[in-house]
Amino acid sequence: MTRDEMKELAHRMYSAANAGDLDAADAIFAAGFCSHPMGTTGPGAVKKAWAAIREKYPDLRVSVEDMLADGDKLAVRTVVHGTPADQTGEPRPTIMEIIRIADGQIAELWGVTNLSWR
Repeated sequence: MTRDEMKELAHRMYSAANAGDLDAADAIFAAGFCSHPMGTTGPGAVKKAWAAIREKYPDLRVSVEDMLADGDKLAVRTVVHGTPADQTGEPRPTIMEIIRIADGQIAELWGVTNLSWR
């Protein structure tokens, strides 16, 4: 994949998460996808996580602030909207992720966030 195609795939992931489009996870994530921070694998785990996040924060929206591509990986910094920080004036939660892409799908993800969703 080209860098632009990799970035487009990541944007599709964030768009699907923002829309609550759980079915899109099957096309975006590899069957053996591994989320290192969650300790889970597969698109089914992504669907469960997205559903849990949307249950806690129904208005959640993630916006990409920075995205860098190198080799088969992307580094992404996002800001999260639709949480109590929107009303309290506190800094909005952020997410920093490294995404590895293989065969046109997201194969691995490492990330850190200050968003509490569990």
